[in-house]
Amino acid sequence: SRITHVHTRVAGWIEQLDVNTTGEMVRAGQPVARIFSQELLSSQTEYLAARKATSASGIMSVVVASGRTRLMVLGMSSEAIDAIEQTGEPKRLVTVVAPRSGVVVNRGITVGTSVDPSTTLLTIADLSRVWILAEVPEANIPAARVGTQALLDFPASGQSPFPARIDFVYPTLTERTRT
Repeated sequence: SRITHVHTRVAGWIEQLDVNTTGEMVRAGQPVARIFSQELLSSQTEYLAARKATSASGIMSVVVASGRTRLMVLGMSSEAIDAIEQTGEPKRLVTVVAPRSGVVVNRGITVGTSVDPSTTLLTIADLSRVWILAEVPEANIPAARVGTQALLDFPASGQSPFPARIDFVYPTLTERTRT
């Protein structure tokens, strides 16, 4: 439930990559890549042309509103749209941002990769809470109940033990080890 797959909403090419390694920490909203998409570039150009045409008449057009909505649906943020409105120029590269904070557990792209909406750019996991799969000796099984507090100790890590809570108990027994 704490894993997010990052996709783009348009076809294009990755031209810049801000996340270079698996295991890198990212923050929500942090740029992870910049993509060139002909569809996004064309949509920005059409939007700016519609704005220019309606500003001459002084009336906010339905075409302008739908153009802005289209850009948002294609993955541009409100801030990026505001920026092209101020400059009057479309952005060649559009920034893809991390939707959540976490650790990059998979990077499926490199610079130059052709992508489409089905391409997973990155997989980000929030590792602030993790599940530990532990085998409990048969004699201790009666004490292993959901909600029971536990103390996790990893002596080789050099860290002190930390508290945990049992969230789930598998209803099976490993015959070979009786755990």
